[in-house]
Amino acid sequence: MPVSAADLPVFRDPALPLRKRVDDLLDRLTPEERLAMLHQYSPAVPRLGVAAFRTGSEGLHGVSWLGVATVFPQAVGLGASWDEDLVRRVAEAVSTELRAFHYHRPPAIGSPERGANSLQAWAPVLNLLRDPRWGRNEEAYSEDPVHTARVGEAFCKGLAGEHPTYLRTAPVIKHFLAYNNEDDRCTTSSGLRPRVLHEYDLAAFRPVVASGAVTGAMAAYNLVNGRPCHVSPLIEDELRRWARPTGHELFVVSDAEAPSNLVEMEFYFDDHAEGHGAALKAGIDSFTDHGEDSETVVGRLREALERGLIDQADVDRAVHRQLELRFRLGEFDPELDPYAGTGPEVIDSPEHRALARQAAIESTVLLKNDGVLPLDPARTKRIAVIGPLADTLFEDWYSGTMPYQVGIASGLAAAVDAQGGEVVRVDGSDRITLRSRTTGELLAKTAFDVTDWGGGASTLRDADTGHYLSLQDDDALAADQDIIKSWFVKETFRLEPAGPDTVLLRCVFNGRYAAVDPNDGRVTVTAETAADAEHFQRELVRDGRAEARAAAETADVAVVVLGNHPMINGRETEDRADIDLPEGQEELLRAVAAVRPNTALVVMSSYPYALDWADEHLPAVVWTSHGGQETGHALAAVLLGEAEPAGRLPQTWYRGDDPLPAPLDYDIIKAGWTYQYHRAAPLYPFGHGLSYTAFSYRDLSLSQPSIGQDGSVDVTVTLENTGPRTGSEVVQVYLRALGARYEAPRLRLADFRKVRLEPGEARELTFRVTAEQLAHWDVATGAFTVAPGAHEVIVARCAEDPVLTAPLTVTGDAAAPRAAVGHRILAVDFDDYEDVTIVDAGRTHGDAVTPTEPAQPATLLFRDTDLSGAAWIEVETSRVDAGSDPARVELRAGEQLLAEIEVPVTGDRYTWTPLTAELAAPLDGVHDLAVTLHGDFRLTAFRFGAAR
Repeated sequence: MPVSAADLPVFRDPALPLRKRVDDLLDRLTPEERLAMLHQYSPAVPRLGVAAFRTGSEGLHGVSWLGVATVFPQAVGLGASWDEDLVRRVAEAVSTELRAFHYHRPPAIGSPERGANSLQAWAPVLNLLRDPRWGRNEEAYSEDPVHTARVGEAFCKGLAGEHPTYLRTAPVIKHFLAYNNEDDRCTTSSGLRPRVLHEYDLAAFRPVVASGAVTGAMAAYNLVNGRPCHVSPLIEDELRRWARPTGHELFVVSDAEAPSNLVEMEFYFDDHAEGHGAALKAGIDSFTDHGEDSETVVGRLREALERGLIDQADVDRAVHRQLELRFRLGEFDPELDPYAGTGPEVIDSPEHRALARQAAIESTVLLKNDGVLPLDPARTKRIAVIGPLADTLFEDWYSGTMPYQVGIASGLAAAVDAQGGEVVRVDGSDRITLRSRTTGELLAKTAFDVTDWGGGASTLRDADTGHYLSLQDDDALAADQDIIKSWFVKETFRLEPAGPDTVLLRCVFNGRYAAVDPNDGRVTVTAETAADAEHFQRELVRDGRAEARAAAETADVAVVVLGNHPMINGRETEDRADIDLPEGQEELLRAVAAVRPNTALVVMSSYPYALDWADEHLPAVVWTSHGGQETGHALAAVLLGEAEPAGRLPQTWYRGDDPLPAPLDYDIIKAGWTYQYHRAAPLYPFGHGLSYTAFSYRDLSLSQPSIGQDGSVDVTVTLENTGPRTGSEVVQVYLRALGARYEAPRLRLADFRKVRLEPGEARELTFRVTAEQLAHWDVATGAFTVAPGAHEVIVARCAEDPVLTAPLTVTGDAAAPRAAVGHRILAVDFDDYEDVTIVDAGRTHGDAVTPTEPAQPATLLFRDTDLSGAAWIEVETSRVDAGSDPARVELRAGEQLLAEIEVPVTGDRYTWTPLTAELAAPLDGVHDLAVTLHGDFRLTAFRFGAAR
């Protein structure tokens, strides 16, 4: 029998306050029903008329994994648009289609009785693009926190909709926090000193949460300062603190299988009940773990409850957050939900197709142009489009299924055919056969087109069917895959030379070689060593470079389209080893340019490449992310000048000989990451992008020459389109501190605006710059501080192209020296350091430091420390065992030795012992204090005391 609203008057009454309705429903649930709701698949409660609920649908740049849907440019491409309104409209389209999938499509993941396609959208990704080698570079927006936050907020607002009561979908930002490497991602720790934590990584999340556009967050796989993100105190201390003024709490979800990783990979807890309980108490509300097997996860949490590791209030708090979200999504008020009538016709609608094309256009970046672009169809009747991506579009792991695909060659052909032009398509791949030396048979009885994707990894496509050669479950080989899109990629191989015209075939996925059974001739990928591998005779059927050269020679212009396959050599679970173009692609480019200097390079990629040779030798270079179904139409419009290349780079493109910092060095300040701190000149800077028209800047002025430490100033500049055609410019405003006592950024983005102007049109633009945007995290006080003194306001075309500069003075009192006597100073609050690793001081809270290599002394520097009256020092240390060498703490003020303290064994890394020593002599004045750690131990804090 259907449940009557009269039986449930409170939670069914939309006129009542939301909290009262949630409280009522929560009270009606039994403790066991509440516990069951902590798993990703929250079961139905038929007696209350509560439906099953599943967390999470992917919606990064289109609805993913649920079927055919509109596919927009990758997130990094949306970031390149620098267009918040466009990004908001893209997210609106994604959320509208997700509503249609929720109502009109059976769930593609999980059984129908486990819940409809979720209206909780796991997007956007706010992780910063610190290292361009990150395998998931395509998923985020920018290397800059201001830019990322602005674009991310726009995407969240588009997902959530504008109704004051009901959400169209519920955006979940990810991945919290400091997640920018894939290799060993579940066990690596991102070391974040407080300045980097607050000024960089948290800065991308903070404004988006504070805006109220976010409904949830996903914790990251990695550890931060030695503590897994799924038990980080930052979930409560930062994320939820920012959300509190919005009136809604965040619903925080785990990443897939991460709760189990707390025990099985990270060994942070002894058993799963302890790990799951700690995650719940830290603020994880929903456990995405063990797929549809709810009982395993719920059983662990039940055990945690029985053992007293959690209590009922912890469970209720998490369920309350889930229920609040479900009310806001309209689940309990279908008759009032303004989005309930969304029909299936919105999926891949004409409006969304047009928006996809516009988004691809707006995100296209012109990196170099010596006049070859835009192409003039009247003078370029024959265009050769060459390369592995010449007319092919790929889906990444978080792409939806494209309803159709328009590649670049097809897009150009459609545009020039009507004008009597011709497009010649050549993918530039070698066509080969592989004949077994043992049996004389051709592998798979066919020829293969070979494409180099870098790192020695190639794909082999059947020359007749276009299907990829793939490793089968029984270790055999078959050319049976029409696309590469699976968690385990089994379609990449290495062709290793083994003599004249002879190669070994090695599968990248399992590292084994193809072998041939001499009895039945069956080919399997089972050989562990090259000595046991089959030798294949490699016969060249078609020379790809020769074919490309021939096409280029007979064309008026060549467009070479190179880049990456999003599932190969740089994807989730796999970082790139370098930023080089694949060797085979670079050779193809050079071969074409040698016969057709009038060559434009189009790079279609998920991340930056080192394009040093191309930048030096080619007249034009263009970049686009994998732009979705409309890529070809969009690029054709840009290349032919029907549209402007309106994008700007969202991250630095480094030079090939630039020794980038280590991938796991998250300290952007000391390592020199991003435009803010990188000293070497980049190939293409952050914010770079050219136009087909010209813009001039003039009349930069500030509303006042100085501001207080809590003030603001209006920055006014006039922008004029001085070129012959309509175009867009991204006006970028940067700030720089001059003569700072701390290590300030070279410059820092404060604001930006994308402006479209007609030829000859001028517009006065005003930006509000606040003193808060000049703040840095003061480690001495544990708060943001605005340093008084000289600053600059810079209006620029990009981070390396300042146009106009104005001085700005900040008035006020300079920060006092760090007070030491009577104050507990956290070891992590250093100003500088050498050979130090930040670790956890406890499982739930606190940081400590330890030598990166115990045999190598590690030093912390605390500048401008007031040691007046200091007579003794107390340090807090932990040491697991004695090891082979003694351990000690050494403190110096300048060259003066203050104290040396031997560190005893405490037996556990979380057992802290205070150790006290008298100073060699009483101190007065302000000093630079150096604390040096010798040996294998941890230091969490120290304090000085006056004479007793």
